Amino acid sequence: MSNKLSDASSPYLQQHANNPVDWHPWGEEAFNKAREENKPVFLSIGYATCHWCHVMAHESFEDPEIAQLLNEAFINIKVDREERPDIDSMYMTVCQMITGQGGWPLNIVMTPEKEPFYAATYIPKDTLHNRIGLRQLVPGIRGMWKNEPEKIEKAFQKIKEGFERSQQFEPGQFPGTETLDYAAEQFAQQFDAEHGGFGSSPKFPSPHNLMFLLRQWKATGDQRFLDMTCETLEAMRLGGIWDHIGYGFHRYSTDREWLLPHFEKMLYDQALLMVAYTEAWQATGTPLFKQTVYEITEYVSRELLHTNGGFYSAEDADSEGEEGRYYVWKNKEIEAVLSREEAARFKDLFGCTDAGNFKEEASGQQTGKNIPHLSSALSETDAGWFNDIRQQLFEARSQRVRPLLDDKILTDWNALMIAAFAKAGFVFKEEQFIKYAESAFEFIQAELVQDKQLMHRYRDGHASINAMGDDYAFLTWALIELYAATSNPQYLEQALSWNQTFIDAFWDDSSAGFFLSIQDEDQIFGRQKQIYDGAIPSSNSVAMVNLLRLSRLTGDTALEEYSLEIGKFFSTELIRSGSSITYALETVQFLENNPREISIVGSQPDIEECLNLYRSVFTPFSVFHAIHPANNAKLEDLASYTIAQTPLKNELTLYSCTNFSCEKPVTGLEAVKKVLVK
Repeated sequence: MSNKLSDASSPYLQQHANNPVDWHPWGEEAFNKAREENKPVFLSIGYATCHWCHVMAHESFEDPEIAQLLNEAFINIKVDREERPDIDSMYMTVCQMITGQGGWPLNIVMTPEKEPFYAATYIPKDTLHNRIGLRQLVPGIRGMWKNEPEKIEKAFQKIKEGFERSQQFEPGQFPGTETLDYAAEQFAQQFDAEHGGFGSSPKFPSPHNLMFLLRQWKATGDQRFLDMTCETLEAMRLGGIWDHIGYGFHRYSTDREWLLPHFEKMLYDQALLMVAYTEAWQATGTPLFKQTVYEITEYVSRELLHTNGGFYSAEDADSEGEEGRYYVWKNKEIEAVLSREEAARFKDLFGCTDAGNFKEEASGQQTGKNIPHLSSALSETDAGWFNDIRQQLFEARSQRVRPLLDDKILTDWNALMIAAFAKAGFVFKEEQFIKYAESAFEFIQAELVQDKQLMHRYRDGHASINAMGDDYAFLTWALIELYAATSNPQYLEQALSWNQTFIDAFWDDSSAGFFLSIQDEDQIFGRQKQIYDGAIPSSNSVAMVNLLRLSRLTGDTALEEYSLEIGKFFSTELIRSGSSITYALETVQFLENNPREISIVGSQPDIEECLNLYRSVFTPFSVFHAIHPANNAKLEDLASYTIAQTPLKNELTLYSCTNFSCEKPVTGLEAVKKVLVK
């Protein structure tokens, strides 16, 4: 018997459609039912590729006895956190206040008025390791709801007060270089010199932190920051967090060594890591970094690409009920695919043993299964050999039962992928990468814009859910990168347009900063503002960088003022916790390093030769226009200062301005190339 989720568009909700738990989707129908029956609401939030969400579902939500307990005590609601990041963010804040930690599954008990009074992440079926089980928890809450309502009211009021404090920020001065130095030194202290990355375990990719460190190296010349970045990128690429057979990065590493991952593959990780590896290649020219970008592209275009150009969200960690089953190998499975000599060489290179290196996370027991990984980069000879035999292993693995594909298409995550493809396409001069980016943007325009309203989610031919802050901020970022990659002013025009819509709908006129969501009845504590970066940067962090870049590209200083106002509003957080908000700190790095606004004006062949030089060098503290007869008229409408920028002496001319002061124009191809990347 199905519950109320059978018609849901979310793959996560559909996973629970046949549970004996009488799940409802989020909506007033469920809350009205809770009021009518005088029951609290049990809210469970997760996502389709979440391993521990699967564990809790199999243990408890598929168990008839536990389902009966839940159905008798509660009105039960399921939410896909990726579809409703606004709901997830609000109740995750509650969970972190109550328990000191967060994660998914996220479970909240609340009143029919959406007032939370209990929160937890994974809850076992029965009490285990001092973690209360549902069998014990549910009767306790049911009894409290019936007999001790004053305790529930007191708990909610305490949560409400704490939540309100979490949204009380201390404005101050816009941060300076001391904030950058403090954040960078925090990373230096946390750096794992043996295995790369920061801290012990678990280890997350957090590519925006690596982007920050690259800029800090560029600004200071301190080799430590470049070394930390490159060692981390290399360690991830060699470790088990990278899928050596099918490519793409898994979500994060559960251990210090980057060996044992949680195996889900998320679109946003591929996108942000592609940006980090691209920038690291610009800084160092390391071939492995470029190779990684191309291999991420192969994975994304093969497994996550919709036929009309958008990108799917993720692939699950589990298949056939086991995490990682699709990706791990017993030695006899390797030997069944490769010749005896090939199998021996592969096992030696990729650390595969009869005992196996894949241990059960809970018990630590060896399984006889292996996660292929490398202890050092392959030699040129070994790399050539592996390229020849990898396809055999890939084809054999493809015969296994694949993990679930979460095939919903999200505007914000697609925008990150667009930005990554546009940037990599420009840097590596790869037209196909840029085509992927342009096709995905065309998909958003065609499928995720309704009556000029941007939508958040698309699946099975239908778009739904009004866009949120991340959608607007990330889409603006994507369009800025598309303009940089193509010099097509239509992308700059679109960036300005969506950015203005974002300001109009989400900017807080009473103080500063962008709200996460449009005002609605779901935000019982009021609209949230986010500045801390998680797996992806926050909308305010990205907006700060967007506004600054758009201001310098167009000459509209009002846009830069918005960026500065965000920095002042979140000043205390940036100064105290900058290492948790590194994408926003890119704004400080830009402003503190004599940023240049560059225009190259002339014929397309001369401009292209200059761009070949510009794309090969890491130049994070500049914006540029490539102005030629095909785009100059439109560009003059968007950036009026370019009207005066014409070729002098009928030659290629470079105009460069720094700190609101313009240098003398430089003419001639060779002269321009000398000063272009100074």
